[in-house]
Amino acid sequence: MTSVFRWTIAALLLLITTAPALAQFETATVVGTARDTTGAVVPGTTITLTNTATGVAVTRTTGADGSYEFFTVKDGVYVITAEKPGFSLALVDNVQVQVGARLRVDLQMPVGQVTEKVEVTAAAPLLETESSQRGQVIGGTQVVALPLNGREYSSLALLTTGVRASDLNRGGTGTNREGAFNVNGLRSMFNNFLIDGVDNNAYGTSNQGFSNQVMQPPPDAVSEFKVVTNNESAEYGRAAGATINVAYKGGGNSLRGSAWEFNRNTGLNATGFFAPPGGQKPTLDRNQYGGVLGGPIIRNRAFFFGDFEGFRQTRQQFLASTIATTPERGGIFPVAVRDPRTGVTYNPGTPVPLTPLAARVMAALPDPTNGAAANNYAIFQEFTNHTDKAGLQRAHTAGFDQVIVKSALVERAPELVAELVGAPR
Repeated sequence: MTSVFRWTIAALLLLITTAPALAQFETATVVGTARDTTGAVVPGTTITLTNTATGVAVTRTTGADGSYEFFTVKDGVYVITAEKPGFSLALVDNVQVQVGARLRVDLQMPVGQVTEKVEVTAAAPLLETESSQRGQVIGGTQVVALPLNGREYSSLALLTTGVRASDLNRGGTGTNREGAFNVNGLRSMFNNFLIDGVDNNAYGTSNQGFSNQVMQPPPDAVSEFKVVTNNESAEYGRAAGATINVAYKGGGNSLRGSAWEFNRNTGLNATGFFAPPGGQKPTLDRNQYGGVLGGPIIRNRAFFFGDFEGFRQTRQQFLASTIATTPERGGIFPVAVRDPRTGVTYNPGTPVPLTPLAARVMAALPDPTNGAAANNYAIFQEFTNHTDKAGLQRAHTAGFDQVIVKSALVERAPELVAELVGAPR
């Protein structure tokens, strides 16, 4: 209960005291041109972009060339309207804005009364004509619905053209290294991971068999992510491989959440083709549990979103080694042994005098588990992994050009929460 209380207090403090920071990189841009039915541009038109989840709207006025542009637009579903006296209201519904995109939505405004409305349902563009970069967006539905071994969202990057799992990046326990894949033939260390525009690369440990990311968010907390594989914008910088651009979920006007638990149990596992001696099945007990919750702080103005995931795993790995047999611990060997100090040769079965250090080493060895001369020490080595991670986000929206967002990502030790809360703001 003490641990739960500490996490609760830390989460509340983070929500209240987080400092504002302008979001970048993961946000999109929406551009377009207002025209009449003859194709002539319509300057001075009021364009309104409204987020259907939050109800937040921002307006622009078209210039002399009839064009408009919205910056720093969060991913989501929007409605775009165009109004000007002497023209009917033009409305485009279901505009899907994706992470890091530059989306063009042109509007056609017939001559008429403002009370008249021309409504169009937007279709997903087959080609992004406003940007030269190549990539693929993995949506939030795919991230949650597709099967993931270990709930690694980054594994879905393999759905992108030119991406393959790395053959060389294997951890010391024989498991795949999280986030290790080759893009267009380049090494995995050349990839660039971002969360809400924040650098998420594990520079110090990515070549030591560990994850390529500092923080791996749970799939249920990922709104969507984009794998940019070629012709990247200069804002992404150093990456010669791919940029994995993750957009975290955010709260809306509705209070929404979900919870999960994924379990693997020894009783449900197969023994395997190469069964250990005695047919004993190695233990593997894994629980991944957690939840997400998001909603309004002030309706149409401020929102929150938080997530937590706990990982509890105990597993055994069969290990066979060769150690000294019982006779050998007393100095009796099955082959002739020559003492290099004295030149004396001891025939097989003849006790060899042991130094005090050698006697202590032999006595400290564990007992053999069988009478064989080789692989005579067979055990199940146990590995335990208890990890917690959490994210908390507060967003205040006063127009898309002033999107204020702060994410606090905490992994492993609960004491890191207190350290983040007490850090200078």
